Amino acid sequence: MKRRRGILAVTLLMMFTASGAVVGQAADQTATVKGWVLDSACAFTHNLRKPISTLCAVSCAKAGSPLVILTDAGTIYWPISGEMPAKGQNDRLMEYAGKRVLVTGKVFTKGGSHGVVIEKIEAVEAKK
Repeated sequence: MKRRRGILAVTLLMMFTASGAVVGQAADQTATVKGWVLDSACAFTHNLRKPISTLCAVSCAKAGSPLVILTDAGTIYWPISGEMPAKGQNDRLMEYAGKRVLVTGKVFTKGGSHGVVIEKIEAVEAKK
């Protein structure tokens, strides 16, 4: 009897683990994101709502800090590669560093983080 319970417990554990793996996968969807392009360190350590300046964002990005998109609601989107092997996105975002942008692409959410594979990006006028 104890052996049956043990087998049942292992079977149930395997079922829950397998279902958790499916639930934990990121679902992708096409969306539009509007926000500021700034370096990730400033977004986290200085709690900025927008970049200090274009020069500051470019300087940090050239030093290796990944550029991110920060929305007005405070959500940070990590620009990610849709190709394998994956490539950093700083080169693509450098002309927009310190500026407000409108990005369209596939958005992924996993573990509280947000990523976006950029299909289209354009500068937009900053809010007054």
